[in-house]
Amino acid sequence: MTTLDDLDPFAIFDGEAERLDRFFSGLKDDDWTRPSRCEGWTVRDVLAHLAGEEDYNHACLDDDLDGLWSRLEKKGVSGLAGFNDWCVRTRRAMPVEEVLDEWRTRSGDTRRRMRDLGRDARLPTMAGPYPVGLQAFHYASEYATHGDDVGVPVDDARERTAWRVVVGRFALAEKGAPVEVAEDDDGDLVVRTPQALGRLTPAEFVEATVGRLPGGHPLDTGLRDALRCLA
Repeated sequence: MTTLDDLDPFAIFDGEAERLDRFFSGLKDDDWTRPSRCEGWTVRDVLAHLAGEEDYNHACLDDDLDGLWSRLEKKGVSGLAGFNDWCVRTRRAMPVEEVLDEWRTRSGDTRRRMRDLGRDARLPTMAGPYPVGLQAFHYASEYATHGDDVGVPVDDARERTAWRVVVGRFALAEKGAPVEVAEDDDGDLVVRTPQALGRLTPAEFVEATVGRLPGGHPLDTGLRDALRCLA
């Protein structure tokens, strides 16, 4: 399995949060209503989604997932899709400054508490107890993906893509995905299943792992499905 030992999950998580915060803090009125890459969601909706996700993040840290599901059930919310929709819908009437402050404050608390626990501690999650450091990589990937969804500028694209490739390869191995991934002499990723073979640039590989390859991309459909592991 691809190792993540040389990467600092908390520094990466902080970096993606800071990138999002700078971007959101500089937006004007019309910027918030632009469509994002998430179907049906505006830039503002993506922020609301991130703010709402903190309910889950804090429930994990508080070991209160049962309490979260119970509270959501009372509100008529069920399933992950229902939760995501509820997070966005319930914040559409709020001033965007309040939503931004909510996300900024609660995300900062999440990141501080996870760093204090340390990468080897165990965190309750929907999938069961899971190492805090690995969960931080998943959260950082989520931030990076949604940052791209809303057009956050990236100055360190090569470095950022590099860690996302490593995390993507780890996630595929952890999931037991039926796909082999190898780097060729040019730095591209050769991906294969028993039925298909493809070649992707590192940036394309990252997009494939988070389900963001363009619809017209020539990658085989089976390979595309096999590579999706972080979205």
